[in-house]
Amino acid sequence: MTVSLPLSGQKFLLFTGEDYEDLELWYPKLRLEEAGAETTLAGQEAGKTYLGKHGYPSVSDATIDSINSAHYHGVICAGGWMPDKLRRSEKVLSLLQEFHESEKLIAAICHGGWMPISAGIYSGVKVTGSPGIKDDLINAGAVWEDAPVVVDRHFVCSRRPSDLPDFCKGILEVLKAT
Repeated sequence: MTVSLPLSGQKFLLFTGEDYEDLELWYPKLRLEEAGAETTLAGQEAGKTYLGKHGYPSVSDATIDSINSAHYHGVICAGGWMPDKLRRSEKVLSLLQEFHESEKLIAAICHGGWMPISAGIYSGVKVTGSPGIKDDLINAGAVWEDAPVVVDRHFVCSRRPSDLPDFCKGILEVLKAT
Protein backbone atom coordinates (compact mmCIF):
# COMPACT_ATOMS: atom_id res chain seq x y z
CA MET A 1 0.00 0.00 0.00
CA THR A 2 1.34 3.39 -1.01
CA VAL A 3 0.44 6.32 1.24
CA SER A 4 0.16 9.73 -0.37
CA LEU A 5 1.72 12.57 1.63
CA PRO A 6 0.94 15.63 -0.52
CA LEU A 7 1.94 18.11 2.20
CA SER A 8 5.27 16.50 3.06
CA GLY A 9 7.83 19.19 3.85
CA GLN A 10 5.22 21.85 4.58
CA LYS A 11 4.72 23.49 7.98
CA PHE A 12 1.56 25.00 9.44
CA LEU A 13 0.89 27.19 12.45
CA LEU A 14 -2.15 26.68 14.67
CA PHE A 15 -2.96 29.08 17.50
CA THR A 16 -3.97 27.58 20.83
CA GLY A 17 -5.15 29.04 24.11
CA GLU A 18 -7.72 28.62 26.85
CA ASP A 19 -11.23 27.80 25.66
CA TYR A 20 -10.37 26.95 22.05
CA GLU A 21 -13.04 24.91 20.24
CA ASP A 22 -11.68 21.38 20.61
CA LEU A 23 -12.69 19.91 17.24
CA GLU A 24 -11.80 23.06 15.31
CA LEU A 25 -8.19 22.80 16.48
CA TRP A 26 -7.66 19.05 16.43
CA TYR A 27 -9.47 18.04 13.24
CA PRO A 28 -7.40 20.32 10.92
CA LYS A 29 -4.18 19.61 12.87
CA LEU A 30 -4.57 15.86 12.45
CA ARG A 31 -5.75 16.18 8.83
CA LEU A 32 -2.66 18.23 7.93
CA GLU A 33 -0.38 15.74 9.69
CA GLU A 34 -2.15 12.87 7.94
CA ALA A 35 -1.21 14.54 4.64
CA GLY A 36 2.44 14.72 5.71
CA ALA A 37 2.66 18.27 7.07
CA GLU A 38 4.38 19.38 10.24
CA THR A 39 2.26 21.44 12.64
CA THR A 40 3.16 23.84 15.43
CA LEU A 41 0.74 24.74 18.21
CA ALA A 42 1.60 28.25 19.41
CA GLY A 43 0.20 29.78 22.58
CA GLN A 44 1.07 32.70 24.79
CA GLU A 45 3.35 30.33 26.74
CA ALA A 46 5.44 27.41 25.43
CA GLY A 47 4.89 23.98 26.94
CA LYS A 48 1.66 25.07 28.60
CA THR A 49 -1.41 22.85 28.60
CA TYR A 50 -4.47 24.74 27.39
CA LEU A 51 -7.94 23.27 27.80
CA GLY A 52 -10.52 23.47 25.06
CA LYS A 53 -14.15 24.44 25.68
CA HIS A 54 -14.96 20.75 26.10
CA GLY A 55 -11.90 19.96 28.20
CA TYR A 56 -9.57 18.41 25.61
CA PRO A 57 -5.99 19.51 26.29
CA SER A 58 -3.46 20.94 23.86
CA VAL A 59 0.15 21.59 24.78
CA SER A 60 1.77 24.53 23.00
CA ASP A 61 4.97 23.77 21.11
CA ALA A 62 6.11 27.40 21.03
CA THR A 63 5.22 30.89 22.14
CA ILE A 64 3.36 33.06 19.68
CA ASP A 65 6.05 35.70 20.18
CA SER A 66 8.74 33.29 18.91
CA ILE A 67 6.97 32.49 15.62
CA ASN A 68 8.38 33.66 12.29
CA SER A 69 5.74 33.53 9.53
CA ALA A 70 8.45 32.87 6.91
CA HIS A 71 8.87 29.36 8.33
CA TYR A 72 5.24 28.37 7.65
CA HIS A 73 3.03 27.67 4.64
CA GLY A 74 -0.16 28.72 6.40
CA VAL A 75 -2.06 29.34 9.60
CA ILE A 76 -5.22 27.84 11.10
CA CYS A 77 -7.43 29.98 13.36
CA ALA A 78 -9.71 27.73 15.39
CA GLY A 79 -12.77 29.08 17.12
CA GLY A 80 -14.06 29.00 20.65
CA TRP A 81 -13.50 31.90 23.03
CA MET A 82 -9.72 31.79 22.50
CA PRO A 83 -9.76 34.05 19.38
CA ASP A 84 -11.31 36.90 21.37
CA LYS A 85 -8.30 36.81 23.69
CA LEU A 86 -5.62 36.22 21.06
CA ARG A 87 -6.83 38.98 18.74
CA ARG A 88 -5.61 41.44 21.37
CA SER A 89 -2.02 40.27 20.78
CA GLU A 90 -0.02 42.55 18.47
CA LYS A 91 2.12 39.54 17.48
CA VAL A 92 -0.94 37.52 16.39
CA LEU A 93 -2.12 40.44 14.29
CA SER A 94 1.28 41.04 12.70
CA LEU A 95 1.65 37.31 11.92
CA LEU A 96 -1.73 37.27 10.18
CA GLN A 97 -0.81 40.41 8.22
CA GLU A 98 2.47 38.76 7.15
CA PHE A 99 0.68 35.57 6.04
CA HIS A 100 -1.73 37.73 4.04
CA GLU A 101 1.01 39.83 2.43
CA SER A 102 2.76 36.59 1.37
CA GLU A 103 -0.55 35.16 0.12
CA LYS A 104 -0.16 32.11 2.35
CA LEU A 105 -3.09 30.08 3.59
CA ILE A 106 -5.20 31.75 6.28
CA ALA A 107 -7.95 29.40 7.44
CA ALA A 108 -10.49 30.47 10.07
CA ILE A 109 -13.48 28.58 11.40
CA CYS A 110 -16.37 29.74 13.59
CA HIS A 111 -15.16 32.51 15.95
CA GLY A 112 -11.61 32.08 14.61
CA GLY A 113 -12.51 34.86 12.15
CA TRP A 114 -12.15 37.36 14.98
CA MET A 115 -8.36 37.22 14.59
CA PRO A 116 -8.22 38.13 10.86
CA ILE A 117 -10.90 40.78 11.52
CA SER A 118 -8.67 42.45 14.13
CA ALA A 119 -5.65 42.08 11.82
CA GLY A 120 -7.53 44.19 9.24
CA ILE A 121 -7.11 41.67 6.41
CA TYR A 122 -10.71 40.77 5.52
CA SER A 123 -11.70 43.88 3.56
CA GLY A 124 -13.31 42.72 0.30
CA VAL A 125 -12.74 39.02 1.12
CA LYS A 126 -15.59 36.51 0.72
CA VAL A 127 -16.01 34.78 4.09
CA THR A 128 -18.25 32.80 6.32
CA GLY A 129 -18.04 32.18 10.04
CA SER A 130 -20.13 31.68 13.11
CA PRO A 131 -23.45 33.51 12.71
CA GLY A 132 -22.48 35.13 16.02
CA ILE A 133 -19.71 37.13 14.31
CA LYS A 134 -21.52 37.79 11.02
CA ASP A 135 -21.94 41.49 11.84
CA ASP A 136 -18.27 41.76 12.86
CA LEU A 137 -17.21 40.21 9.54
CA ILE A 138 -19.45 42.55 7.53
CA ASN A 139 -18.31 45.59 9.56
CA ALA A 140 -14.68 44.58 8.79
CA GLY A 141 -15.49 44.93 5.08
CA ALA A 142 -15.82 41.22 4.33
CA VAL A 143 -18.44 39.83 1.94
CA TRP A 144 -20.59 37.41 3.97
CA GLU A 145 -21.83 34.08 2.63
CA ASP A 146 -23.76 31.48 4.63
CA ALA A 147 -22.03 28.31 3.39
CA PRO A 148 -20.18 25.33 4.90
CA VAL A 149 -16.93 26.60 3.37
CA VAL A 150 -15.90 29.72 1.48
CA VAL A 151 -12.60 29.87 -0.38
CA ASP A 152 -11.36 33.24 -1.65
CA ARG A 153 -7.78 33.14 -2.94
CA HIS A 154 -5.64 32.10 0.09
CA PHE A 155 -8.49 32.47 2.60
CA VAL A 156 -10.60 29.50 3.75
CA CYS A 157 -13.52 30.00 6.15
CA SER A 158 -16.18 27.80 7.73
CA ARG A 159 -19.02 28.31 10.19
CA ARG A 160 -18.96 25.55 12.82
CA PRO A 161 -17.60 22.12 13.78
CA SER A 162 -20.05 20.27 11.53
CA ASP A 163 -18.42 22.08 8.56
CA LEU A 164 -14.96 20.65 9.35
CA PRO A 165 -14.90 18.11 6.47
CA ASP A 166 -15.59 20.92 3.96
CA PHE A 167 -13.19 23.25 5.79
CA CYS A 168 -10.32 20.77 5.46
CA LYS A 169 -11.18 20.08 1.80
CA GLY A 170 -11.02 23.85 1.22
CA ILE A 171 -7.62 24.02 2.93
CA LEU A 172 -6.29 21.21 0.75
CA GLU A 173 -7.74 22.87 -2.37
CA VAL A 174 -5.87 26.11 -1.63
CA LEU A 175 -2.64 24.24 -0.86
CA LYS A 176 -2.82 22.28 -4.12
CA ALA A 177 -3.10 25.54 -6.04
CA THR A 178 0.08 26.98 -4.52
